[in-house]
Amino acid sequence: MTVSTSSRPTACLALADGSLFYGTGFGATGQTVAELCFNTAMTGYQEIMTDPSYAGQIVTFTFPHIGNTGTNLDDDETGDPVAAGMVVKWMPTDPSNWRTIQPLADWLAARGRIAIGGIDTRRLTRAIRQQGAPHAALVHAPDGDIDAEALVAAARRFAGLEGMDLAKDVSCKQSYRWNEMRWAWPDGYPAQTNAAHKVVAIDYGAKRNILRCLASAGCDVTVLPATATYDDIMAYKPDGVFLSNGPGDPAATGVYAVPMIKEVIEKTDLPVFGICLGHQMLALALGGRTVKMSHGHHGANHPVKDMETGKVEITSMNHGFAVDAQTLPSGVVETHRSLFDGSNCGIRMEGRPVWSVQHHPEASPGPQDSFYLFERFASAMAERATQSAE
Repeated sequence: MTVSTSSRPTACLALADGSLFYGTGFGATGQTVAELCFNTAMTGYQEIMTDPSYAGQIVTFTFPHIGNTGTNLDDDETGDPVAAGMVVKWMPTDPSNWRTIQPLADWLAARGRIAIGGIDTRRLTRAIRQQGAPHAALVHAPDGDIDAEALVAAARRFAGLEGMDLAKDVSCKQSYRWNEMRWAWPDGYPAQTNAAHKVVAIDYGAKRNILRCLASAGCDVTVLPATATYDDIMAYKPDGVFLSNGPGDPAATGVYAVPMIKEVIEKTDLPVFGICLGHQMLALALGGRTVKMSHGHHGANHPVKDMETGKVEITSMNHGFAVDAQTLPSGVVETHRSLFDGSNCGIRMEGRPVWSVQHHPEASPGPQDSFYLFERFASAMAERATQSAE
């Protein structure tokens, strides 16, 4: 059903600088506090809201048509929404799509996520770009009883994402197997029944479509929690190790993740592939450093240049921290760079099948220009197996 609107505001978004944005609430009622970011993707709001990398963030959608296709069972990137809240320009209309099973407002309400509509998202996005990602508080009060002063105070009390290890919160609690491949008409998600490579994937907040892409590239995937040790990984006798995406400050997650990655690199010749937070974890393990970005990169239209081939790929991105390319040591090569701001988007070890990228080759949502990276990972494992057999 269409979300009703009234002349009296039933929701408010307050920024730590005192700015107030009144609108109409939908989804769950209550209040949430988080960092505010914006996403420029024109599709995939369900995938974005369920992407574990958005833990601790309220997402402003710059595209106005959010909710038009409803929600379905196939597009969740994890079991429940992870993003703290949603900000949109226009209120969701009645969904019209052959896959829809539930309107966006009902889906959010059932999963405890607050949303606000009727917001000037262009003004809000401009403020984020100029001032950086602000701390924000969002309230949905159907009776219109909103204490703006208390809301601003709540935003100012938010500690921010720096120093926060959120990977433990969104990671799996125990290991599991994954064999579901990428969606294809008309069968949906087929199972991988002829895998050639055993991969251990470390879950710092892994999106399901990353695991599907690994399976589609011929991998038998075992997923382990973020806190997995070197011995935990080697117990599965993997052909390669994958480091997933995830939320929070990479330096905080690196306290326990970096020692494990160093052991894998120093004690084995296994191919290692990382994405997003996994990219940052690998960079830290190799001696680099990470920095907090002003407003981060969030969208499905980000051009990235492969510095070794000159090829430009349009990619999906979602990160608020970046690897500082100036801190990469000798023997570590910068392979990809953002054409928006020149920030690092990829690295590799010289002479070793160990590399990572900041962008999301699995898309979901977004373009699939970079899917070849999964195939490259599979090829590296196949080459290692051939060399071992000789």
